[in-house]
Parts: sequence; C-alpha cells; structure tokens
Amino acid sequence: MGRRELRVELLRYTHEPEEIVAMGAKLCYSAATIEELKEGIQQNDQREFIRKLMNMEHLSPVEHASFTFGIEGVSRSLLAQITRHRIASFSVKSQRYVKEDSSRNVDGTFGYIIPPRIEALGPEYVQEFERQMKTIQKWYDFWVEKLEEAGEAAHEDARFVLPNAAETKIMVTMNGRELLHFFRLRCCNRAQWEIRRLAEEMLKKVKAVAPNIFENAGPACLMGPCPEGPMSCGRAEEVRRKFKD
Repeated sequence: MGRRELRVELLRYTHEPEEIVAMGAKLCYSAATIEELKEGIQQNDQREFIRKLMNMEHLSPVEHASFTFGIEGVSRSLLAQITRHRIASFSVKSQRYVKEDSSRNVDGTFGYIIPPRIEALGPEYVQEFERQMKTIQKWYDFWVEKLEEAGEAAHEDARFVLPNAAETKIMVTMNGRELLHFFRLRCCNRAQWEIRRLAEEMLKKVKAVAPNIFENAGPACLMGPCPEGPMSCGRAEEVRRKFKD
C-alpha cells in the first residue's frame, strides 16, 4: 500500500439543509403550524434569512443539519486529534481486527502518511522514511507470526509496533454547528498541518451544498481579531484573502 494521500467525500447530508435550518429558526418566533412553515420556506428564497441568522449567531437551528464524511489517507496521529471533537460520531478502521497484511500491499508495507516537512528535505529523506516504514512492517509481521496461536488476537498485540504515521480510514458525522466550531479551530494556521488540510477539504465539500450556512466558515480571524494572542501566526489578512477567494 505504501504512501497514501488524503481523500475526503461528503457521503450524506440532511436534504435541503438550509431549508431545515430556516424552518427551525422561524418556528421559534411563529405561531404557524409545521405545515404552514414548511410551505412558506419552500415558496421563498431563504438565502438572506440564513445570512441574517448566521450574522446574529443564532446557531441552535444549525444543529438540525448533519453532514457525514468518508475520509481516507489520514494518520493515526490525526485520529487522536479529531476525536477530541466530542459532538460528533466516528467509525474507524480497526487495527485490532484488520490485519496490516503486507502480502496484499503492492510495495509490501501498510499505508502511511509522509509529513510535508520530511518531503521538503528531499527525495533521499523520503526514501529513508519509506525504508523505516518497511522495517516496521517486518516488525509487525514478526509479532503476528510469533503470536499466531492467539488467532485474531495476534493483531491487537502486534499493532503496538505500528507508528502514528500508519494510515486509517474514518467516517465522521457532525451537525452544522459543530462543523462551524471545528473549522474555527482546525482551519487556523496554528492547527497541526494534517488536520488543517482535512478541515479545509471538508469545508469545500459543505460549502457546495450549504453555501449560506458556511459562507463565513473558517478560522476565527475571518470574522474578528485573532484569538491566539502572542501565539498568533501574524498573517490574518493573508488568511482572510485565502478563505474569501
């Protein structure tokens, strides 16, 4: 399998998410029945109302819209970060039950992620990283063989030698409000490079289906001063241009 690249797919999302959000918001202030609200929403363009809602930061109705992503080509290191977002649902490829079978992989190793800073050192350092991954695969195979009498349980112990670079696959579901919070934190230049790259790809996907909800989504400095204080990257204007393009 060898080197793996990030791939993000928006698998499912609430049908007409902006209509659902608009209905939730209007229900709070209307004596109309659900059917009357539904008809009114469908008959009128909700773009300006959604923008007003977002500017007011009336975000509880945004929780009615949910988005499910299929994610490949990310490391176990990223997994440790993204699961800190507790208002989300996760399904993760198991290292306990899924064997990192070198015989099924073209280059004889498990899937792994190469950090950009290592790539930037040049081809010889990338080759060294790849050599190290192949060595770890041999260690893993050694322990699977030694523990074979344990059957499937051999994998759960052999995995202890696998690195943070090992690739995993994730399915993630978040509601719209949690996504806005996720983007605020993880699109920031101060976020670790891998989860920042993932967040930016996820943002592109949801903007395509709910453009008014996520019109101003991104790092905190898009809509105000940088909250990082002395730890700021100092590039707020550059960041704003990037996310407005």
